[in-house]
Amino acid sequence: MEMEKKSVTPDAISFVLANPSPDASSEIPPLILQIVDLKPAGARFRFTASDGKMKLMAMLPSNMATDVTLGKLQNLGLILVLHYNINIVPKTQEKCLIVLKCDIVAPVLESEIVLGEQPKVQETGIVLKPKQDAGAGIVLKPKQEMVAKSAAQIVHEQHQNTAPSQRTSMTRRVHPLVSLNPYQGSWTIKVRVTSKGNLRTYKNARGEGCVFNVELTDEDGTQIQATMFNEAAKKFYSMFELGKVYYISKGSLRVANKQFKTVQNDYEMTLNENSEVEEVSEEGSPIPKAVYNFVKIDELGTYVNRPELVDVIGVLQSVSQSMSIRRKANNEIIPKRDITIADDSMKTVVVSLWNDLANTMGQELLDIVDSSPIVAIKSLKVGDFQGVSLSTVGKSTVVVNPDVPEAEKLRSWFASEGKSKQMTSIGAGLTNLSKSGAKSFYSDRVNLVHITSNPSLGEEKPEFFSIKAYISFIKPDSTMWYQACKACNKKVTAGITSDYRCDGCNMNKNEDEFSLRYIVAFKVSDASGEAWLSTFNEQAEKILGCSADELNQIKQQDQKEFELKLKQAMWVPHLFRVGVTQNEYNNEKRQRITVRAEAPLDFATESKYLLEEIAKF
Repeated sequence: MEMEKKSVTPDAISFVLANPSPDASSEIPPLILQIVDLKPAGARFRFTASDGKMKLMAMLPSNMATDVTLGKLQNLGLILVLHYNINIVPKTQEKCLIVLKCDIVAPVLESEIVLGEQPKVQETGIVLKPKQDAGAGIVLKPKQEMVAKSAAQIVHEQHQNTAPSQRTSMTRRVHPLVSLNPYQGSWTIKVRVTSKGNLRTYKNARGEGCVFNVELTDEDGTQIQATMFNEAAKKFYSMFELGKVYYISKGSLRVANKQFKTVQNDYEMTLNENSEVEEVSEEGSPIPKAVYNFVKIDELGTYVNRPELVDVIGVLQSVSQSMSIRRKANNEIIPKRDITIADDSMKTVVVSLWNDLANTMGQELLDIVDSSPIVAIKSLKVGDFQGVSLSTVGKSTVVVNPDVPEAEKLRSWFASEGKSKQMTSIGAGLTNLSKSGAKSFYSDRVNLVHITSNPSLGEEKPEFFSIKAYISFIKPDSTMWYQACKACNKKVTAGITSDYRCDGCNMNKNEDEFSLRYIVAFKVSDASGEAWLSTFNEQAEKILGCSADELNQIKQQDQKEFELKLKQAMWVPHLFRVGVTQNEYNNEKRQRITVRAEAPLDFATESKYLLEEIAKF
C-alpha cells in the first residue's frame, strides 16, 4: 500500500500534452510525476518528468529551489503538479513542462518507476504503446551500485569545479527565457544580442519620443524581443552591442503583438530606465551567435507587403555597383546596392542593401562574388518591386558562409547541380498584375473544393488562399451596391429631411456628396466545384468593367442592356486572392469567402506556373 501511495499517475504526461495551457481555475486531475535527471539551471532546477510510460523535459518552480538545495526534494523524488504550462524550446522544437505550482509527495525513491516498459523521452507528444506482453504492474529498476547524489551535492561540486566567471553566473540565479512569463517576480537572464535596431523617433497623440529594440537569445536558442522607449532607449542604445552577452534584470513582459513580432515567442520584453544591464565576458559562452528562421525563396510571395520580417539564405549570384538614392520623405541621399541570391528551389531574388550595408558588406560581396559564397541575411522586408523583392532594414545583418546546416546543404547542392541549372526570378510574371494581389496569386494555390469541403476553415483566424476560377453566375435582381460617402466610403442613410446622414463623418450629406459602391456576390466555378465570393468595390469594378454608378444608370435606362453587361462578365477566367472566415447567421456558423485581390489571367505566366507544378511530379 505504501508503494501505491508513492507512485506516479499513469498517463499524466499525455494529459499535460493534451492540455498545454490550463487556466489557474481549471480542474486539473491529480498529476504525480517522478523527477529524473535533476540538475540546476540558474535559480531553478531542470529535470525529466516521468509518469512511468512517457518522459518530458521539465522545470521546477523557483520557490522549490530551497527544498532541493536542502535535500527535501531529490532526484527520483515525486511531486504533485497543481498548475503548469507547456512551452516550446525554439532551438530544438522540444516541448518543456513549466511547473508553476506543486507539492512534494516523496523526497526520493530507491529507483525509477517504470510502468510496463522503459519510458521514452517524448519530443512530439506521441504516446508509445507498451508491448502487449508487458505486465501491468509497477516495475522498478534495480538499484544502482553508485549512490545517487542529491541536487545539493551536485550544485556544490559544480560550484567547486567551475571557473570564477562561471561561478558568478550560477550565483546570479540566471533564468532561461523559456521560463519567463508576465506574472513572474524578479528574474535575471543571460542573453546575447543577436539583432539590434536603429534608434527611431515617433510622434503620436501622446507626444513625441524615441524607441529601439533588440532581439535576445539565451543558451537554449530561445529568443525574445526587448523594446526600450525614451529615457530607457537613450540609456541602453549605446550600451547594447550586437553579438555581445549581457545579464539583464528588472524588466517586464507582456503578450507579444503577433502582427509585429519578429521572433518565435509568446511574450515580448520592455526595459525601462530602472532596468539593469551588465555586459558579460563571452569567453566559452554557449549562447549562439544568431538564430535564423529561413524562408525558401519560392515561398516569399506570401510575405509581400506584410509586417513580418524574414530570414533568407542563398548562393550569391551577382552584385551591383553602389547607387545613390534620394529618399522621397526628406530628400536625403542614401546608398543602395542590389545583390541577387538563389537557393535550391531554383528561384532567385534581388536583395537591396541600404545605408552602411551597401558600402561595407556590399563592397565585400562584390570582391568575392566570383567564388559563389553562401550568404545568410536576417530581418528583411518583403516588397512587391519587380513582383517580389527584399530590402534590408535597420536591424538587418548579413553573414558570409555562416556556420549553419543550411549553408552546407546549399553549398553541396550548388557544387553538384545548382551551378549548371537555369534559375528563374521569384517575381517573374507578377510585375504586370495588380499591386495588391501580386504577392500571392501563385502561392498556396488551391481548388475551390479545398475551401468548400472544409467548413471549419477560418474559425480561429482568417485563412488565405489563391484560386483560379470563372465567374459563372451573377444574380441580376440582387442588391449590388450601397450609397457611400465620398469622404469616408461609409454607408449613408436617408435623414428626416432631404439630407443623408453619414455616421462615419458624423454629419449630414447631400446627394452630391455620396456615390454608389459595389458590394456584390459572384458565383465562381473551377474544375472541382463552385462557391459564392463576396466582392467589394475595387475588385467588382475590374470584373464588371464599370463603376457602380455607371451600372446603375444602365439598369435604370435599359434592363436588357444591364443584363447583357452582366453576361459579358461571365465565364471569364480570373485569379483571386481570397480570405476565408466564419460568420454567424441565425445562430448558425457559415463560411464566408471574401475577395481580397483580383487580376485577369495572364496565360503566359499561368503556363509557366503549370509547367513548374507538373515538373514537381
